[in-house]
Parts: sequence; structure tokens; C-alpha cells
Amino acid sequence: MKTGEGKTLVATFPAYLNALTGKGVHVVTVNDYLAKRDAEWMSQVFGALGLTTGVIYPQQPEAEKNAAYRCDVTYATNNELGFDYLRDNMKSELSQMNQRGHNYAIVDEVDSILVDEARTPLIISGPAEDRSAMYMTIDKLIPEIQEDHFTLDEKTRNVNYTDEGNEFLEERLVSAGILPSDQSLYAPESTSIVHHVNQGLRAHKLFSKDKDYIVRDDEVVLIDEFTGRMMTGRRLSEGLHQAIEAKEGCKIMPENVTLASVTFQNYFRLYDKLGGMTGTALTEADEFAEIYGLGVVEVPTNRPVARVDEHDQVYRTATEKFDGVVKAIKEANAKGQPTLVGTTSIDKSEFLSQLLTTEGIPHNVLNARQHEQEAQIVADAGKLGAVTIATNMAGRGTDIKLGGNVEFKIMEAIAASPDDDTEVMRAQIEEAHKADEQAVKDAGGLYVLATERHESRRIDNQLRGRSGRQGDPGKSSFFLSLEDDLMRIFGSERLDKVLSSLGMKEGEAIVHPWVNKSLERAQAKVEGRNFDIRKQLLKFDDVMNDQRKVIFSQRREIMEAEDLSEIVSDMRSQVIDDLVDVHIPAKSYADQWDTEGLYAQTIAQLGIDVPVIEWANEEGVDDSDLRERLEDASQAHMTEKAAAFGPEVMRNIEKQILLQTIDAKWREHLLTLEHLRSVVGFRGYAQRDPLNEYKTESFQLFGSLLDGLRSDVTQKLSQIRPMSKEEQESMVAQAMEQQRQAKAAAAGPALPAPTADAKPGFDEADVATWGNPGRNDSCPCGSGSKFKHCHGRLT
Repeated sequence: MKTGEGKTLVATFPAYLNALTGKGVHVVTVNDYLAKRDAEWMSQVFGALGLTTGVIYPQQPEAEKNAAYRCDVTYATNNELGFDYLRDNMKSELSQMNQRGHNYAIVDEVDSILVDEARTPLIISGPAEDRSAMYMTIDKLIPEIQEDHFTLDEKTRNVNYTDEGNEFLEERLVSAGILPSDQSLYAPESTSIVHHVNQGLRAHKLFSKDKDYIVRDDEVVLIDEFTGRMMTGRRLSEGLHQAIEAKEGCKIMPENVTLASVTFQNYFRLYDKLGGMTGTALTEADEFAEIYGLGVVEVPTNRPVARVDEHDQVYRTATEKFDGVVKAIKEANAKGQPTLVGTTSIDKSEFLSQLLTTEGIPHNVLNARQHEQEAQIVADAGKLGAVTIATNMAGRGTDIKLGGNVEFKIMEAIAASPDDDTEVMRAQIEEAHKADEQAVKDAGGLYVLATERHESRRIDNQLRGRSGRQGDPGKSSFFLSLEDDLMRIFGSERLDKVLSSLGMKEGEAIVHPWVNKSLERAQAKVEGRNFDIRKQLLKFDDVMNDQRKVIFSQRREIMEAEDLSEIVSDMRSQVIDDLVDVHIPAKSYADQWDTEGLYAQTIAQLGIDVPVIEWANEEGVDDSDLRERLEDASQAHMTEKAAAFGPEVMRNIEKQILLQTIDAKWREHLLTLEHLRSVVGFRGYAQRDPLNEYKTESFQLFGSLLDGLRSDVTQKLSQIRPMSKEEQESMVAQAMEQQRQAKAAAAGPALPAPTADAKPGFDEADVATWGNPGRNDSCPCGSGSKFKHCHGRLT
């Protein structure tokens, strides 16, 4: 549905219908503001129909979040839903889990969420060791690197060092003491250093301040390339964020290790039913069908679109383009036509703002720095003569009404004069608004002026769609230059030759349908490349997703189970089988048995000291006899342990050890898969398919994870024991001593007791008996310390 046709309202129909099952419906939006706003607006509709409505937002109290997920209809952002899914699968009790299943989801701005943002997986991380000194040292080397030391590929956003660069780096790293003089940069031991150096170069050459991130309160905050909003709390992985912090001189936060991760594709494919809505999905119809099995239906507009979409104007240089932009804004502003100017980065929006200020044109700027005033700025964008500069208008969600937003005007008036009659005030404002709206329509409606083409045609269409809603008049045009990123990286060089051969004068623009076609081809190329990236990411994540489902379902089964003794017993039997198979190979002779090794492993793994060697030397004993005896001894050992703890405590211990071990093993497995993923691409040089190699090896690694899980759980359970009475008393005494020390530290150091050498008549409790010693004199208490360090010290 085109922008302004009422997607938010239409979503209430399928949401209500599917909520009647009682399994819950999730309505997904692109930002927290829209989630709260839509939940507030639509809760009136759902409430009237007898349904409850909840909203999920960041840093929400657990009790409130749990209640919101229990509602019939829950509004949330895609990030919060994905992270809550991961958090739920890290909990240790069912009662702590928030999400109650994945029944039905309606995704607003579905192309932005399921396509644009699906290139990057959601990751929950934990801190790793601090390596800030390494980042700072390497950051000092990067500015010394010359242009012939590296190659930059802006299409794939990659940087690589040349041979000259590697030699230069090796020399500088040795002199800086980072690389040992006898170690090559190509040695396996240098992998970590090479990784840091690569990330440092990427931070300097591929990430720009005020475009990809901003620095706020000594913190590097990422900017969402699709919506232009700050992504507080989101960090780049693999040390890249730390490299940017070093570059900007900010405090370097510790690196993170992955605790859990999921892609948006695999998260949203968990839902039994999935639907979405957007104004721009036709260009991605193939991807929706292939990845999600979703068809795309175009809903005709309520009234014919009256907006005039002009052909693109292409200038030779960026300076000429911005001169043309300012001239067009002045012309529209002179006749009172409201203008919405779209830019692709913060620095460009602020540069344009300076140009308009110089020309004396009043205007508003909307970017990541002003996101708190977003709704107000957008509401005013349709007023007569208004000029608004916006960075990435995709999914802003607030209607730009011609003549201004009447509801905002009424709210402002009520806030200014709360005692006046609200109904009278509303009638007056609505009457005045009609005149304002007509004046804007007569001036030509909202003029959308874009200063650059985006990589994706959909983002351009979303910006265009801000104008000409519900049959309103409007106009849109794109001002481009050959220096724009898209034109420079993906546009053909032929265009520059054509413009040169036309003998264009400075400040002139070429306007021709042929140029539009050329640009669309460039955008289609980029969209195709991005689709390939997403498909490749998904193929690799699908391998992990199958394993993730197994681990998460196992965790859930463990949490749901009342008694895990049978599972633990099966694990122990499997461990005993493995131990016997390793030390007493099948069809081997008794003199080939490693009974000493089996005895040592029985103590280490099963926590029992039994005469394995003597058993093995008995006449007629084979591997199955040993297996049986070990099982009986181990079972007796664990039964004795369960009796000592008590059945209920033992069941709880088994549950916690199982969950903790699964989580620890899964974290290790994720890290191993990350390393495997980073090197498996090189298998292509040996004519082997990297994806198949990844599948085979990750399957083997998962098998090792399950083996290690059995072994670790058995070992931990065999080694736990109840505390003796003496240990309990010692622990209580230790805790009391720590409390006493903490109180003493809070009260300050104790004063020394008076000695036999104290001044005659000295009474610690009576200051008058101390005399009048100087600060540096000996203390009258006789301690031998100076008065200022003893009874005369300041407390």
C-alpha cells in the first residue's frame, strides 16, 4: 500500500482475527517511537473489541515486559523481538521466559526489516579480555600508511594490504614491539595482529564520522544506514568498533564474544503465519517469495496519485548540484510551497543547512542528532513555506499533512491555555487549518527534493511517497552529480564522457529519461548484489539454525522436566561406553588393553576409585563385564550422593549443571563456527565448495559438542558433594569477618590504644587532657606516631 493509505489502521483487521485464537499476535515496527505510538492509537480499537494490547521497548522492567507478551496484541521492534528470543533461550527457568511462542506476526515496513536489515545477524555478546593498548598502538600506525600500501574496494566494503603495505607494516610492527623480530606477519602466530591491523585500516578508510557513526559523550554510536537513526547499544563485532573508538580517541570498551545469535530471516521464519506491509515491496517480490514464501499484492490507492515525478537532474560536480538544490528551494520557498529535502548522511544535511542559512532561508534539520524532536519536525514539514532537511526518511511513520498537523496544533494550544474551552479551541484551529491547507495546495503541495540516489530504489520511492498522499498535489525531483557515491562506484564512465561531449557549461544539468534508465540499472545491480549477500548469509546461518533449534529445544525440555535423573543416567552410561571403547578396543587381546588409562579416567570422569586393573586381570572378564561393573559402581556412587543432598536438591543441581554446561558448550561452538566461517572461503581455491565444507565440518563440531556435553555433565555431577559441618562453619565465619572488615573500612582506621609512654594524665576520652601538641609533634598517647597521623588526624 502506498504511503499515507492507512497501513497502521488496516493491520488491525488481521491482528484482531488472529488474536482471537488466544496465542498472541506480534505487530513489528521499525523503531521504538512507532511501536509506542501505534500501540497507544490502536489499543483503543482493540480495547473496544475486548482484546488487550502491550508494547515492548528497550530497558523495560522484566515484569512489565512479561505482561506485554501475555497481551493479545503486542507491538515491538524487530530488534527487541529478536533479542528477547535469544535472551529467553539463555534463561534457566521457564517462568523467566517472556515470549510464549511465535503464532502470527505482521511486519510494518516489511522490506526494511526483512530485506535491508537482514544482512546483519543479531548478536548477544559478553566481554572478552581487554586489548585497548593494542588498538591504540595500531591506530597510531594507520595514518603512516600510504595509498600504494592498500587497495580499497568500495563495492564490497573491503580493504586489503598490498605487498609493499605488508612489508612496511612488518617493519613498523617490529619497531613498535608488537611483532617479534623473528616472526613473519604471515606466520600463524601473527593471525591476531593481522586481524587488528585490518580492522584499524577498515575503521579509517571505510567508516566516516557523522555518516556511519557519531561521537556522543565520549562514545561511538552507530547510525542506521536505512533510517538515519542512532542505534544506541549496538556495536560492530570482531574488534571493528574498538578500532573506531581508537581512531576517535574515545574510551575503548572491551571486545565481546558471541553468547547467542540469530538472523532476522531465521527469526521471522519461526512464526506459524507471517504477513507484512509497506509502500515499496514490488522491487523485492522475488526475494520475499524465495526466502519467506510470501507473495506481494499491490493495493490500488484510494484516490489517483496527483504527484508530478520529474526526471533526475544530473550535474558534473557536487558543488554545481548543491547550487542547483539551493536555487530550487528558493524558488519553491518564494511561492510558499513546503519543501522536504532528502540527504543520505548527517554531514551532507548539515552542509546543506549551512548553505540555506547563508541564503537566509529558515529551515529545520532532521537527522540522528535531532531524533527526539522527530515527530514535531515532521508534523511541521507540510506548513506553508516550511523547509525541512531530512536524513533517510524511510519509515518515519509520521504523516506530513499539508498545512501542518492539526492534532499537533490542538495539543500545543491546549498545553499553552489549559483553562480554555477545548471544543471551541479545536473548532477554531480546524477552521484556520482548512485555509492553510488550501494555500499549500495552491502553491503546488509538498515538494520532495532528493540530493542523491540511494543504493536501493525502494528507499528513493519511500522518500517520493511522502508527497502526494490521498490525491494531494505534490512534486518530486532528484538532483544528482557524477561525484555521488552511487554514480562514482556503480554508474558507468560512459555517462561522464557523454556529458563532456555535450559541451555542458558549468552549472548546467542534463535531464533525460535515458539517464533515469542508466541509474535504475545501476541500482538494480546493487540490489542484486545485496540479495546475493543475504542469500549467502542465510545459507550459512541455516546450517547453524538447525543446530540452534536442537540446543534451544533441549534447553526447553530440561527446564520443563521435573526429574532429569534418567537423562543424566543415560549420559553417564554413554560416557562409560566411550571410556571402555577407547581403552579396550573391540576384538582386541587382553594384553592390548590400556587398563591403567581406564583406571585414571574412571577417577577423573566418574569420581569413583574402583579396582579396574584387578577386574581386568580376572579370568574370563571381557569389555562388557567391565562396562557393567563400572555402571553399577557409578550408579551406587550417585545414589549415595543423591541421598546426602536430598532428592529435591539433587534434581535442582542436575538441572542447573545441565543448563550451564549446554550454554558454555554452545558459546564455545559459536566461536569455533565464527573462526571456521572466516577461513572456509579459502577452500574455494582447492575447487571445493565452501558451503559444503562448512556444513560437513560444523556437523562434526556439533557431534563433538554433544560428546563434550555428556562428558562434562557426568564429570561435574560426580565431583560435587555436600559441605561438611566444619566447611559450613568456616564459610559463615569468613562471611562475618568480611562484613566486619567492610564496616571497619567504612568507619576509617582504628586509633591506637594509649601505651605506658603516654603523657601523664592522658585520657583518650577527654581531649582537654591531651595538652596542645603541634601537628608534627609526637602523639601524647605514646604510640610514637606524629599527632597528625594518630589521635590528631582529621576524620
